[in-house]
Amino acid sequence: MLLSMEASAGLVAGSHNRNELVVIHNHEEHKPMKNLSGQVCEICGDEVGLTVDGELFVACNECGFPVCRPCYEYERREGSQLCPQCKTRYKRLKGSPRVEGDDDEEDIDDIEHEFNTYEQKTNTDIAEAMLHGKMSYGRGREDEEAAQYPNVIAGGRSRPVSGEIILNAYGEPIMGSTLHKRVHPYPSSEHEPGSARWDDKKEMGWKERMDDWKMQQGNLGPTDYDDSADPDMAIVDEARQPLSRKVPIASSKINPYRMVIVTRLVVLALFLRYRILNPVHDAFGLWLTSIICEIWFAVSWILDQFPKWLPIDRETYLDRLSLRYEREGEPNMLAPVDVFVSTVDPLKEPPLVTANTVLSILAMDYPVDKISCFISDDGASMCTFEALSETAEFARKWVPFCKKFLIEPRAPEMYFSEKVDYLKDKVQPTFVKERRAMKREYEEFKIRINAMVAKATKVPAEGWIMQDGTPWPGNNTKDHPGMIQVFLGQSGGTDVEGHELPRLVYVSREKRPGFQHHKKAGAMNALVRVSGVLTNAPFMLNLDCDHYINNSKAVREAMCFLMDPQVGKKVCYVQFPQRFDGIDRNDRYANRNTVFFDINMKGLDGIQGPCYVGTGCVFRRQALYGYEPPKGPKRPRMVSCDCCPCFGRRKKFSKHGVNGGPDVQGFEDDKELLKSQMNFEKKFGQSPIFVTSTLMVEGGVPPSSSPAALLKEAIHVISCGYEDKTEWGTELGWIYGSITEDILTGFKMHCRGWRSIYCMPKRPAFKGSAPINLSDRLNQVLRWALGSVEIFFSHHSPLLYGHKEGNLKWLERLAYINTTVYPFTSLPLLAYCILPAICLLTGKFIMPEISTFASLFFIALFLSIFITGILELRWSGVSIEEWWRNEQFWVIGGVSAHLFAVIQGILKVLAGIDTNFTVTSKQADDEDFGELYAFKWTTLLIPPTTILIINLVGVVAGISDAINNGYQSWGPLFGKLFFAFWVIVHLYPFLKGLMGRQNRTPTIVIIWSILLASIFSLLWVRIDPFILKTKGPDTKHCGINC
Repeated sequence: MLLSMEASAGLVAGSHNRNELVVIHNHEEHKPMKNLSGQVCEICGDEVGLTVDGELFVACNECGFPVCRPCYEYERREGSQLCPQCKTRYKRLKGSPRVEGDDDEEDIDDIEHEFNTYEQKTNTDIAEAMLHGKMSYGRGREDEEAAQYPNVIAGGRSRPVSGEIILNAYGEPIMGSTLHKRVHPYPSSEHEPGSARWDDKKEMGWKERMDDWKMQQGNLGPTDYDDSADPDMAIVDEARQPLSRKVPIASSKINPYRMVIVTRLVVLALFLRYRILNPVHDAFGLWLTSIICEIWFAVSWILDQFPKWLPIDRETYLDRLSLRYEREGEPNMLAPVDVFVSTVDPLKEPPLVTANTVLSILAMDYPVDKISCFISDDGASMCTFEALSETAEFARKWVPFCKKFLIEPRAPEMYFSEKVDYLKDKVQPTFVKERRAMKREYEEFKIRINAMVAKATKVPAEGWIMQDGTPWPGNNTKDHPGMIQVFLGQSGGTDVEGHELPRLVYVSREKRPGFQHHKKAGAMNALVRVSGVLTNAPFMLNLDCDHYINNSKAVREAMCFLMDPQVGKKVCYVQFPQRFDGIDRNDRYANRNTVFFDINMKGLDGIQGPCYVGTGCVFRRQALYGYEPPKGPKRPRMVSCDCCPCFGRRKKFSKHGVNGGPDVQGFEDDKELLKSQMNFEKKFGQSPIFVTSTLMVEGGVPPSSSPAALLKEAIHVISCGYEDKTEWGTELGWIYGSITEDILTGFKMHCRGWRSIYCMPKRPAFKGSAPINLSDRLNQVLRWALGSVEIFFSHHSPLLYGHKEGNLKWLERLAYINTTVYPFTSLPLLAYCILPAICLLTGKFIMPEISTFASLFFIALFLSIFITGILELRWSGVSIEEWWRNEQFWVIGGVSAHLFAVIQGILKVLAGIDTNFTVTSKQADDEDFGELYAFKWTTLLIPPTTILIINLVGVVAGISDAINNGYQSWGPLFGKLFFAFWVIVHLYPFLKGLMGRQNRTPTIVIIWSILLASIFSLLWVRIDPFILKTKGPDTKHCGINC
């Protein structure tokens, strides 16, 4: 149940600690929904039903696992024919057709005599069997309702999200649990008592009913009745199919790839063995340095490579999602979604960019009453506030336009700037006229927003004043009350055509001196609590302010996993890849990061799921609250003492879950244990309404609270001292302790046993902006690397954390370890990039003279590296140009940003010196890719510039020395030149960025001109054709008297 608010109520500002609040009146309370209980099938959620004799239907006589007849029939006909709980083969029961594998019954005809072969059971036996099935499998609805929730929930269950609506004998809906969703394609409503078709059959004779039943089962020979020809039956069958499926990589692509990985591992071991056993005595220091670097590179490669062992793709079926949860003539059963957008500085994150993101959210293809958009303004800027107000007004025109003409993308700036045929697939004659009018409206909207930004650059001495003359509460950005404004909602939130719009809520959390606010992670946790009080949707979408929705069906794609009855129960979040606009065609600095998003993340999806990357992610709210995933029934394990580990395993107790107690079975047991053993307020804070919302798995707000009381509580949960002495940031919500809070948050969920899903729809779900300038790009990479170093030195380090629970798979752990240690590769990489120049300048080398046999190790190593890359590109679809750009920037970032991140991280750990980072600018240059050529000096440019210069000098010095010493010195020189050119080629994009546009002169011409001029000059001096040389004895060897 979502909160109904008036959009015209005004800004609510206040401080819980200071007892300051503006109260909003005249809100209507919602009545609790009717919640009927019944005996339900554990597979589909329908009533188990009765047999033809009026007794309770029992599918399995061994364990009594509750299954309805349609699911039993489908499992015998199409499935494994096994009971889901005890794995016993289903026996043929009374009224069931024979299937392959049934025992013979003395040649008696199955159809004519099947009602005489059923083995009778007493009602007592049936009840005991059903009770045993309930207790051994999981909690049913009776148990759920019997749980003693706080009084604020009593009598007001939240709105279910199940797609199955069951009708009882009176035609009234019985709402099923979220865990009870039908997955089998078998129509049940027509065969159960209470349906219209069943009532008609009761009037017929037994013979007619029997013939009708046999025709439906296909056992009466040729007939005109065909289920497959019935369109309604086909729709029902399709709706009950899985909503998604795994698509494994073709064996012809993945098997050779794995073979080459193993081969490369063996070749690498042989290569390192040869290098260690053959030292260079006259250059022992250089040799030892190179050996240490090569061993580190080998370990780093293993950490990066093996998590890509099991890559997979996925497919979603949006039509099945609609058929199951959006049935015509019935309430829409798609789950509500709260969307979070965070912004800080309107000068670095332009309000126009944020407005486009918000407009794309409000116009997404999803039921409007299921969407609530929360904007976190952590800078308390009146410019952002007023821009959001203008955005809400423009949305009244933009949203109906998008939905009427099925516009993609639904961010107006990107839509109107696309250089495509916008008339393609458009058939409405009014489209051109309305598009021109809408474009004019948007241009006027842009002018109003730009005027606000221009005005915001000059802060008046008395501070900002609102339109009604009230001082803006956030004039002091470091000392202001919490603020909430509902711009759109059910009351007053309609578009120009009178249709309802999604909710749009402005939130600025309270800030006071002396409190730790935890930057973006703290702002996200504040949004979690505010949304939990006001709307409490079971799922949450997190977006950066510059990441607009490029695919209006993106949330539906995520729901295909999160609402799938088989897959979704243990999924904590669905991560989408990041895609970017405004990047130069060649992607000079690897801004698209395609190798990571299209290769590494696919590999993780085959293990335990991708890591959380900070944006474009749909979360399950219960997972963010620290609950463990529901656990299915498991076979009992052997238990032994400590002295004989080979005969069994010791019992393990979870000390890591949200309850801090023994490991329990799923959400329901988690909640009971929390209620009986711990104080909720010590976990979630001093808000009884919010604590109540954390127990409502299906979402919805407590119906016993008025909107005014909820708004007051919302101000309370964003107060600056709310998180004191709670587990926010340590076990709940976004985790604190690193500026890359996204990695930590996803890591904690995976340690609890959750899995995540990687969703890559054909049309990118979200698109954002990336810094294309070299300095901005390096600063961005520095921030990411510094966050990884902080995690490595924290108690959440993947090397040590989460081993006792055993929920994190070892390949997933390797991936997280690689995520935290990759910045340390900068140290050996820096040394290895300097070694070629030192070798060229000193005349020494890191390897001795090699034999023909030893050269095979080097050839095999380079071949395995090359073939691994080619096969990786083959199964992933990444282009070789994107792969090469990634390799180049790995070196550029490694010797600059990663190096500084390691130094700053160590200083923070040892000396407590904290480092502030700046928000990456989201504003692009007016000229296409003009920002690409802008030169911004930063200390990050010093190390790679130094490496470039000394390698160029080394090349010139090495060639000149070879010319002076004769042809015999050219052989050893080639090895040194190869390593030097390897460094120069990898740093080439950096050199282009360093030199800037240079009047559009190709940088490669400048580089080769300088290099060739230097070589030619030295060669000319060496030959000196204008001086005649005479032949004679060398006086140095023969002496003066020779």
